[in-house]
Amino acid sequence: MKIEQTYIGGWFQRTTLHLSEIYDFIQGEESPLGFDNNKLAKLRQALFIKEAHLEQGDLEHIVYITAEGLVIDIFEDGLIVLHKKHGGVLADDIEELKGYYESKLSPALSYIFSLGAPIPKELANIKTIYPYFVVLKDAVERDIQKLLEEFKQHKHTEIKEKTFEMYRGDKLYVINDKGVTLDTVERFVQEQIFIREFKGQLHRYLNLHRIIWERIAEVKERGKIGGKEVGPFYAKIESYAKTINLIDARISQMGTYIHTRESIAKNDPHMKKMIGVLQYRYETLADTLSYIKDIWGMTKNYVDSALSVFSSIQAQSTEASVENLTVITSVGVGATLIGLFSESAPDFTIFGVAYFFILVAIGYMANKIMRYIAQRRKYEIEDVELAKDIE
Repeated sequence: MKIEQTYIGGWFQRTTLHLSEIYDFIQGEESPLGFDNNKLAKLRQALFIKEAHLEQGDLEHIVYITAEGLVIDIFEDGLIVLHKKHGGVLADDIEELKGYYESKLSPALSYIFSLGAPIPKELANIKTIYPYFVVLKDAVERDIQKLLEEFKQHKHTEIKEKTFEMYRGDKLYVINDKGVTLDTVERFVQEQIFIREFKGQLHRYLNLHRIIWERIAEVKERGKIGGKEVGPFYAKIESYAKTINLIDARISQMGTYIHTRESIAKNDPHMKKMIGVLQYRYETLADTLSYIKDIWGMTKNYVDSALSVFSSIQAQSTEASVENLTVITSVGVGATLIGLFSESAPDFTIFGVAYFFILVAIGYMANKIMRYIAQRRKYEIEDVELAKDIE
């Protein structure tokens, strides 16, 4: 069994404008956005770039090679693929690629794109599990099974064609080259990474929809909410609304990438022997995207509805607080009037000072009591009840 290449990669939607910014960074051009030039230089130095160039084609992309021999392709649609020749120990190859991406390339790209609309923290905090692709040459099935077992990978699927085979584990994909060129395998790996990452993003959006929906529903289904809970919960719903708007924009961008990749793959001569495996994957992704758009639209409407409901409750709570302050103010005014018109009003004596502090204490206690009552007060949550359906 001969191991030829190891690949890892990721995808997050970008454009040709972003690619130009990355290339300017690699070439050492000064940023027009006011970034710290010293920090840019350090991030660039950490990449250990030996040579770099911009390639034209169906998709414009940057190719650069590091001093350690890693090859990095960055495409204008946001696909990033790192690969290297086998160095003797496969686990070391994978760790080298992963380490370079996480500790060198990713921090550089994060800094370059740190301005503008942020990535929602619910997504930024998710640790991506990259698919690792290992390309073998003329291996037998026994060798492949042994390789999967070595990395503790359960075999999920297998594809056997005349010129190649693919075995998919949890995080490890093994491609057995039985008569195609390495360029063809590389193009196939690129499309597999794109499809997997695209699907992974959609799955995260689906899970985020579930989390937001259930957190709101948990409170709404109580039927009542305490006064002290209204403010914090309303603020939380507002943060959900902000997250939804950010993600909604990103979901809306995703459709273009599917059709572009599909069109290029079907017309790529390198992919003719492998297109059968990918033929309906793009269509399935488009259907899944359409589904997520509908789900996300429902989520947006649900959050807007919750904002309206809890805004009304917050107004009731505020009105109750104003009424409480009115009561306290009235008590203070009454005490003042008694002091003014009563013949027995105390002079500026020890007793008079004590009288003043008693009034202050009464006002303070009245305020605490009223606030306690307001916080303990339950408000009705009036909303249209919806029957749950299977997503």
